[in-house]
Amino acid sequence: MAAATGPDTEVSFEFFPIIRQYKSGRVERFVNPDPLPAGTDPATGAVSKDVVVDPSTGLWARLFLPPDTNSQGKTKLPVVVYYHGGAYVIGSAADPFTHHYLNALVAEAGVLAVALEYRLAPEHPLPASYEDSWAGLKWVAAHAAGKNGPEPWLAERGDFARLFLAGASAGGTIAHNMAVRAGEQGLGGLRITGLLVVHPYFSGTADIGDEGTTGRAAKARADAFWRFLYPGTTGLDDPLCNPFSDAAGGSAAKVAAERVLVCVAEKDDLRDRGVWYYEKLKESGYPGEVELLESKGEGHVFYCINPRCDKAREMQERVLSFLRK
Repeated sequence: MAAATGPDTEVSFEFFPIIRQYKSGRVERFVNPDPLPAGTDPATGAVSKDVVVDPSTGLWARLFLPPDTNSQGKTKLPVVVYYHGGAYVIGSAADPFTHHYLNALVAEAGVLAVALEYRLAPEHPLPASYEDSWAGLKWVAAHAAGKNGPEPWLAERGDFARLFLAGASAGGTIAHNMAVRAGEQGLGGLRITGLLVVHPYFSGTADIGDEGTTGRAAKARADAFWRFLYPGTTGLDDPLCNPFSDAAGGSAAKVAAERVLVCVAEKDDLRDRGVWYYEKLKESGYPGEVELLESKGEGHVFYCINPRCDKAREMQERVLSFLRK
C-alpha cells in the first residue's frame, strides 16, 4: 500500500540537521532541546527569573543575577543584553546551552544578564526577530537611572553606565545590528560600553575564502536558507545579512559601542565570515576598539557544548577581561 501523500507530508524546504517545513506549513525542528526552568542554579548559585516584555508579541526575557546579590539590592551590576543563537529558527533564552552559559557568565563576571526570547522563523519570518530584539533592548534601556521601569532587578541593580550587547551565531548578528540601530536611532541617551560578537552568522554576494571554489555548494545552500528565513529579503547583500554591502550604506561605522570583541573558531564553517567582519569593521570608519579572538582547533559554539575544555576556559577569560575593562 502506497504511503499517504499530501501537504502535511510533502516537504517544501529542508535545512538538515536543523529544520524541515512541509507544504501545509507544519514545521519540524530536529534540534529542539527541552527548556530549563528559571530559578537558582546549584552549580554556580546564580539566580534567574522570566519576565514578560511585550504581551502583544509574546516577547519575554530571562534575567540572571550572580549569587549573593538577589536579596541585597545595593550593588550595581553591569548589564549584558544577550541574544541566543540558533540560525533564527531554533534556540531559546531557556535552552540548556544559553541557560548554563549565562549562569556561569554572571557568576564569574558579576553582571546582570538579560536573555531576550525573540520570535523564530519560519512561523515569524525575518525581520521579526530583529524587531523583537530592538523592542527588548529599548525595554532594558527604559530602566536606566532617572527613568521608571517595571522590572526591579534592572531598575535597582543595573549599572547602565556599563551596558553590553552580546550574542552567539545568529545572536551575534542580531547584537551587531542592534548596536548599529542604537547608533542610528539612539537609546535614550545611553552609550553601549561593549559589543561581544561570537561566531557570527554573516554572508554576502561577493565570495570570501573558499566560497567561490570548494565552498560553492555550501554558499548556495546558505543563500537558499536566508531566503527561507526572510522571504522579503533582497538577498545576501541585505543589510541584516551583510553589514558592509552598498545597501547597508556604511551603517557598520555607526555601531554604538566603545569597543567590540569578535570571537571565531578555527574549524567553524562561519570562521572566515567572522574574520571578515572583524577586518571590515576596522576599515569601516568605526572609531572604537576592535579585537579578535580565534579558538584554534574548535568548532561552532564549542564553548557551550564543552564548557570545561581548555579553549572554552581561554575564551571565557578573554570575555571576562572584556567585560571588566
